[in-house]
Amino acid sequence: MRPTILFALFALLFSGARAQEILLTDYAPLDAVYGEEWESDELLPMNDLGMESGYLLYESRVELPGGRTELTLEHVRDYAAVYLDGRLLGSLTDARKSLEIDAPGGCRVLRLYVENIGRITYGPEILDNSKGLFGRACLNGEEIAGWRIVPLGIQDGDPAGLDYRPLDGTPCEPGFRLGRFDAPDPAVRYLDVSGWGMGEVWINGCYLGSYWTAERQQSIRIPDGLLRPEANTLVVFDLENGDPAARMHLSTEPVFN
Repeated sequence: MRPTILFALFALLFSGARAQEILLTDYAPLDAVYGEEWESDELLPMNDLGMESGYLLYESRVELPGGRTELTLEHVRDYAAVYLDGRLLGSLTDARKSLEIDAPGGCRVLRLYVENIGRITYGPEILDNSKGLFGRACLNGEEIAGWRIVPLGIQDGDPAGLDYRPLDGTPCEPGFRLGRFDAPDPAVRYLDVSGWGMGEVWINGCYLGSYWTAERQQSIRIPDGLLRPEANTLVVFDLENGDPAARMHLSTEPVFN
């Protein structure tokens, strides 16, 4: 078979699976879903705040010496995205609890956005089922004190009704992004979330579910009858994808890593 025919077949198959891209043009910051704020000299787990699941923000002003500094956390349950002055540095888990920071010296704002992936229901750790961050948090071995801890009501209500502003091309901190799209193709069944980090999605006010780049499946099934031929809304909350030009796609087939 000639290369031109192969290319045409490939293009046809690809365009059928990835039916359409969705531009996310607007942004709403997380302060709209802040819960009751807590002040503490030490890290507090979700359990101490009366939370069973969801997201927490841990924030502290830290003094960096300049150059390379090691951030270490004693317990991470289960996933923490690390931001310094609004810039994503990386992520931490209970299996990877240290991160090197290379930044100029001075007072900086450290934010740790933490997600509880799930509860332990069996095995020896069932009696130690705390979630969030707890224990010591240190910079070069020196404990960080003075935390502002904020529960985040990510799944409370329909985030499409928040106060959005147009994205201006600068990197996004964790927040909600909104896009509007038409869906005339009746074969569309999935939302392709590949290329994103960890977060949650809604279409037309309906919560579809969560996603994580580490998982094999990178698409979410859209319930039958949810999409309209015109004027649909997509809302995305993501912990790590700060690219203001990032897009999602509709798909006629499930997508896997």
